[in-house]
Amino acid sequence: MRSYTLLAPAKINLYLEIVGDRPDGYHELVMVMQSIALCDQVEVRANGTEAIRLFCDHPLVPTDPTNLAYRAAELMRQAFPEAFGRYGGVDIILQKHIPVGAGLAGGSGNAAAVLVGLDLLWKLGLTQDEVQDLGAQIGSDVPFCISGGTALATGRGEKIDSMPTLKSFPVVLAKYRPLSVATAWAYKAYRQQFHDSYLCTPEDLECRRQQLHSGPMMAAIAQGDIHQVAQHLHNDLEKVVLPAYPTVAHLRQHFQEAGCLGAMMSGSGPTVFGIAASPTEATAIAHHLTEAIANPELDVWVTHAIGKGVHLAEPSPSETAFHSTHR
Repeated sequence: MRSYTLLAPAKINLYLEIVGDRPDGYHELVMVMQSIALCDQVEVRANGTEAIRLFCDHPLVPTDPTNLAYRAAELMRQAFPEAFGRYGGVDIILQKHIPVGAGLAGGSGNAAAVLVGLDLLWKLGLTQDEVQDLGAQIGSDVPFCISGGTALATGRGEKIDSMPTLKSFPVVLAKYRPLSVATAWAYKAYRQQFHDSYLCTPEDLECRRQQLHSGPMMAAIAQGDIHQVAQHLHNDLEKVVLPAYPTVAHLRQHFQEAGCLGAMMSGSGPTVFGIAASPTEATAIAHHLTEAIANPELDVWVTHAIGKGVHLAEPSPSETAFHSTHR
């Protein structure tokens, strides 16, 4: 049977600002997102039946239609019935390396890989924009996961504008294995506490987007200055998640004490990441964390930024390898 194996990189948010409410009930966001080399592997394989079947090696990942990867395959079946009739059903095999429920877009990346894989498997010849439009129907992070690299995301996160790709820089990630934060809860809690600060008119929203375009984070990215990027990390969701989850706040503090250029929670958490000055420094930070926090459920990874999203698995150590430190 024909198959394609793809790598789906995780993402971190270098910047996340909640600007206002949207008519569809979501939030209007301004974000800068970055792909990293911590990847899931997603195989899409013709199975000779009429069924979509999903398999995963992680016990916490559902393999039913609630999984975003399954939903991506179902969306492609509905959007391209002739291709499905010609090529038949698919098996989707997920090998998880990105932690589950971590704020790193692991599920969205898996869905993105299925869209790209089925485009190849069914010989549809879709453009990247067309695949991203499909992805936006599944989840706000899916379009970014398709293109990857360094990008500005607006709207509810689905409108992607490419930016100058930052030169690869070391990233340290840490997450308590059993801990997760519901994204819906985080945004709801933020709305309850900070709704008075929301911008309301389209003119105000556009003005804020333009301010970010000319702001210090964008200037640092344009100059490729990772030291300045690290100094301007920002995530509005920290205002509600850190007080509610003191272990995440404590972890963030340890990152700062370990000598990172900058540290922050990614997305709605609970993963915290730190930017390091060099690979050697990144390894030293990882060791500091595992020694300072005597908790066997803390997982720590050393990885780096990459300039692409979902891609075929033609592994080279510089793009797909990462070091995982477990206590």
